[in-house]
Amino acid sequence: MKKFRKVLDGLSSSSPGGVASPSCGSAAGTPTAHAPTPQDIHVQETLVSENFQICKTVRHGFPYQPTCLAFDPVQKILAIGSRTGGIRILGRPGVDCYSQHESGAAVLQLQFLINEGALVTACADDTLHLWNLRQRRPAILHSLKFNRERITFCHLPFQSKWLYVGTERGNTHIVNIESFVLSGYVIMWNKAIELATKAHPGPVVHLSDSPKDEGKLLIGFESGTVVQWDLRAKKVDFRIYYDEAIHSVSWHHEGKQFMCSHSDGSLTMWNLRNTARPIQITYPHGKILKDGRKESCKPILKVEYKTSRNSEPYVIFSGGLSYDKSGGRRPTLTIMHGKAITVLEMDHPIVEFLVLCDTPYSNEVQDPYAVVVLLEKDFIVVDLTQSNFPIFENPYPMDIHESPVTCTAYFAECPPDIIPILYSIGAKQKKTGYSHKEWPVSGGTWTLGSQTYPEIIVTGHADGTVKFWDASAITLQMLYKLKTSKVFEKPKVGEGRMGELVEEDPYAVQMVSWCPQSRLFCVVGISAHVILYRFSKHDANTQIVSLEVRLQFDSEDVISPSEAENNPCFSDPSSHSPQPPGSPGSGTQDSLPCLKVKNRPVRMPPGYQAELVVQLQWVDGEPPQQITSLDINSAYGLLAFGNCNGLTVVDFLQKTILMCMGTLDLYGAADPYQRLTRSPRKNRQSTSDFCMRGLSHFYSDSKKRIRTSYQSLTELSDNQVSMDMERSKSPTSDHVNGHCTSPTSQPCSVGKPRITGVPEGPRLTRRGPGRPPFRKAQSAACMEISLPVSSHTEESRENSFSRSRSSSVSSIDRDTKESVTTLQFGESCGRKGDALPTACLWVGTSLGVVLLLPISIPTEEEERMEEPITMGPSGTVLMLKGSVLRFAFLDCGGALIQSPYEVWRDPNGPEDPDRPRRRKLVNFSPSSSQEACSDGHLAIVCSEKQAKVILMPTQAVLFTHNITESSFLLRADVVSVCNSVCLACFCANGHIMTLSLPSLRPLMDINYLPLTDLRIARTFVFTNGGQALYLSSPTEIQRLTYSQEMTDNLQDMLGELFTPIETPEAQNKGFLKGFFGGNAQTFDREELFGEAAAGKASRSLAQHIPGPMGLENMKTAAGGVVGDLARARIALDQRGERLGELEERTALMMNSAETFSTHAHQVMLKQKDKKWYQL
Repeated sequence: MKKFRKVLDGLSSSSPGGVASPSCGSAAGTPTAHAPTPQDIHVQETLVSENFQICKTVRHGFPYQPTCLAFDPVQKILAIGSRTGGIRILGRPGVDCYSQHESGAAVLQLQFLINEGALVTACADDTLHLWNLRQRRPAILHSLKFNRERITFCHLPFQSKWLYVGTERGNTHIVNIESFVLSGYVIMWNKAIELATKAHPGPVVHLSDSPKDEGKLLIGFESGTVVQWDLRAKKVDFRIYYDEAIHSVSWHHEGKQFMCSHSDGSLTMWNLRNTARPIQITYPHGKILKDGRKESCKPILKVEYKTSRNSEPYVIFSGGLSYDKSGGRRPTLTIMHGKAITVLEMDHPIVEFLVLCDTPYSNEVQDPYAVVVLLEKDFIVVDLTQSNFPIFENPYPMDIHESPVTCTAYFAECPPDIIPILYSIGAKQKKTGYSHKEWPVSGGTWTLGSQTYPEIIVTGHADGTVKFWDASAITLQMLYKLKTSKVFEKPKVGEGRMGELVEEDPYAVQMVSWCPQSRLFCVVGISAHVILYRFSKHDANTQIVSLEVRLQFDSEDVISPSEAENNPCFSDPSSHSPQPPGSPGSGTQDSLPCLKVKNRPVRMPPGYQAELVVQLQWVDGEPPQQITSLDINSAYGLLAFGNCNGLTVVDFLQKTILMCMGTLDLYGAADPYQRLTRSPRKNRQSTSDFCMRGLSHFYSDSKKRIRTSYQSLTELSDNQVSMDMERSKSPTSDHVNGHCTSPTSQPCSVGKPRITGVPEGPRLTRRGPGRPPFRKAQSAACMEISLPVSSHTEESRENSFSRSRSSSVSSIDRDTKESVTTLQFGESCGRKGDALPTACLWVGTSLGVVLLLPISIPTEEEERMEEPITMGPSGTVLMLKGSVLRFAFLDCGGALIQSPYEVWRDPNGPEDPDRPRRRKLVNFSPSSSQEACSDGHLAIVCSEKQAKVILMPTQAVLFTHNITESSFLLRADVVSVCNSVCLACFCANGHIMTLSLPSLRPLMDINYLPLTDLRIARTFVFTNGGQALYLSSPTEIQRLTYSQEMTDNLQDMLGELFTPIETPEAQNKGFLKGFFGGNAQTFDREELFGEAAAGKASRSLAQHIPGPMGLENMKTAAGGVVGDLARARIALDQRGERLGELEERTALMMNSAETFSTHAHQVMLKQKDKKWYQL
């Protein structure tokens, strides 16, 4: 038993700025005679530093900014390269591996060493890398850096260890795959073209060996020149010149003809017997005009010419549409099969496509069966074996970004029945019409790990959809999709405020709250609305209840301190009902919400069904401020949310608003701050005193306004602004001079239309009534950054969630407006004198103040549905530096106390007359886990700067830890790890830290992300079991673990990329075909390209960089035609077969010998007594 004791003597004041809270006098400073002394807390802390280790586990989603594609037809695994230097290798479901080049250079081309367990990548920094795929996490074996030439194309023949590399200068180099060094054999561009040709042929755009003769290399230059080079004779066999630039070349499997695609949208067919002119020129999508001219077409970027045994050849290409048609049409993939031409329209531009064939040999009939199409934002596979060319159902979660992700949530150790029920409901939402054949990318092996438990990831999206994902066993599979927009009427052009929102995303999900036990789900939208859902297995036709709240605090209407005192923020119950639009003192849109809820019964399918919608109203021509905090409790039947104006509590059982109170009124008479109200004129003149949020300190340009949104998270260019660590100082709220600089300290000002003629200077522009209505939420969850800006930049939609969802801020707003940043329902002691815990609501604000609101709830179910609930503030509990981020509760034994919840029951289920439907509540009261309830419980409070542990009900501070001084926290969660609990924190400077509980002893501090961009800051979340996730790109979710135990077991959880498979044998061509048309002599590349024959390449041309693995692993990865394991198994099988054949032959010889001996003996006996003349 490890004993922690901490008394109050000598503790410094817990409130920043030296202002102590009246209700926590014993917790700050020297204890008095009236203040209770904290009891000795005996907690067994089992967590140590050795229990923690940061490690990336798996990456889900579509590869961001893809560039190239490769497929191993024997291993049946697929590789995708990206512009950021990433490689995704995919196999059967569960086999999904992500690797990253340290240089971050774009991957230009990928080449599998077919059935070798290795991959070659060519990057934009002119470096070749050899990756070993025979381990669960691929590693680089060799690298070769070209110094004087730029790589444009690579080709690796099947079962060859020599890689052809084309360059921008038109030269072709040859690299040995085993040693990864250049050969002295070089094909110079001036030798490949005619001497009389004066123009440079351009970069090499194609390299391939002839299917008929491996000693012939076909080289395609960008200018339209094609050369066949005889590798043995070191000379040109023929040259082809064409007027249009070449984009790709594809051979017929017999090696007698090939097809080229060109920049004018044409396809040319060339025969090797006559290379003077093409035997066929076709414009698949170009027509002959009336004047006889050809219709101009877009380039055909790639063509594949594949033969089939039982049908006509396939010609598959991308592009080639006529310019007049392509303007309104989407990108296309064209499949020409005989006379039939099928055009497949794609939703996004085509990056590359590959035709999958049964055989890896280029000189055999190809028999294509599928086409893999890599788009800019999607990945599809087309089935060629069916006439209508259906697509395969993609087993990978490639549609995370179907609508841009705006928020994430991660739930581990969920109830085991929740995933099957969500899957059964979600299965009805799946699309139909897919191919019935199995997914063709089926390589690798994956088994379910031993340590698995139910995990669910929830993603909110810009179009208002919410997706539930099964994340168990480091996989990701779609479970259920919820569309929140179905609750509202569709906005129509010209309908007042709704008309201004048509071009925006009014349903975008801002945050979610989910109780897996009760299956209650709550969604907060960008339009200042909250939707409550209940789960049901049955469909229903119900009326959605709508409540409207007037929660607006106009500090700029205050003219004098005396007037300010007469305008409290508290809203009486009469203000909950909307006022008529024409009421005095209100604009035409006042007292109306931003969206219109459907006022008719709505049919809802099984799944999550909307029950209640709460919306904030417009006030004085200003839109409602967005919601910054949310919590829901099924046992209490209460829903609480807050913003920079105040707090609202809703009783969703009685469908009434229980409380609507301004933040200042939550203090009552115990406001710890001395707030000096200033006049609006003085506020407008203070142009240099800006209240910027903590993240704004990471930017040096003070003339721009940067707003984080789903749009900035989804731009194609990966130019998200990163945080400068040297400037990552987020000062705490300075209550003396009025500056606030934490991410949640910035208030939402309610500005008036800017008066013309007033000098702007560096002042933030005010929002006029003609601009779109919403503003960004002013909290860390929304991560808005407001900087001084000129008026013309505010209209840039590309970098903002909404063009006007940010408003001006100044120091006066900080003094008068305080955001509610976090909320938590739970069983606690509402006041110091309380002996037993009761229902309470903990409130944390942007100024670091913690408030406690006791709640009185009727115990009987009948009374609960009829009697009103009473609640009210009890004063300040304590104060911290920075905005409050998280609450949690521990019993005095150190165990985490869960919030009470209601056991789920189907609201639309059939009635049972024998068993009345009653609510079943599960309560985790602190007293239930302790023999003596006098010990109370512990409350964990974490802010941007520090964490504190207080003892309830005395409210005495037991432990305090200043987490960071130079930066601030973006995320903090109390999680369970290794059968214990700890506080996990993610800092703005990229550090991930864990603290023990309750002693707040540092256990881990690792600089995980040196540069943290806003997307990561917005989506980072911890969960139980030592796991976390964040949105690493607009299309990908990165999961990681901070548990040493999971890091050790990670290898068993990942899939195997390489499996020993025997290489298929080449087809027997037959005697006549092999005699007349076959290759007369074998081609020994080692004899031509080896150092003995070709010499050494120039050292200045390329630099060899050995990988981190040893020489033995290098030889193992690239040393033979098949892997060592496969060779051993094949050799063993062959040896067994030969031994069996030998045994059979021995038995036949023995039988033959015995027969011969018998006949010889009989002859001898017959001739024994005969004379010589009788023979």
